[in-house]
Amino acid sequence: MLSKTLTQTTRPPVEWQVLEGLTPYPDAVAFMEDRVAAIVEKRAGELAWLVEHPPVYTAGTSAKDSDLIDARFPVFKTGRGGQFTYHGPGQRVGYVMLDLKRRKADVRAYVRDLEEWLIRTLAQFNVKGERRAGRVGIWVVRPGGREDKIAALGVRVRHWVTFHGVSLNVEPNLSHFSGIVPCGIREHGVTSLADLGLPVTMADVDVALHNAFHAVFGSTAP
Repeated sequence: MLSKTLTQTTRPPVEWQVLEGLTPYPDAVAFMEDRVAAIVEKRAGELAWLVEHPPVYTAGTSAKDSDLIDARFPVFKTGRGGQFTYHGPGQRVGYVMLDLKRRKADVRAYVRDLEEWLIRTLAQFNVKGERRAGRVGIWVVRPGGREDKIAALGVRVRHWVTFHGVSLNVEPNLSHFSGIVPCGIREHGVTSLADLGLPVTMADVDVALHNAFHAVFGSTAP
């Protein structure tokens, strides 16, 4: 316990940035590529970066062409893990660039931490987010027992530095998800905080994300 406490207190805080407006997806990827290189080369510290994108479909390394039903928005192939997902206004995307060599060189444990970050964030709005074996993302059980995805994950690791991250549906246009098979899962739908009857603002969600991030990953700084 002592060694863990010392590690947490001596590690520099994670830089925390919230970008206003809509960030084009290619710009975000270019930024992450540059920041990851800087972290690997010890020219920059760790970063949690919250953004919002214009409507876009992104294809992970496991994406199947058959899961792109209607390319109504730009489609980008990306190096993150996973399949097709949608990003757009009303969805908070959290890109996380952490040095796992300085933390724990275990990608599976890191993914569990990302899931825990989302679960703790949702709990602050009295929403029970759950993991499901064989299904990526965070799920909620609706009245009647239907399960919908409320948050997605997709990560990439280079030289033990992470990038890409998570997306949480706050109040996106859920019909935009119908152009793809989200994460390759046909038998379940998607939802959002607004769809669950919670009219929270993006600023509210950012505060909850910050609180939960601190609890899971450690201290942050502007």
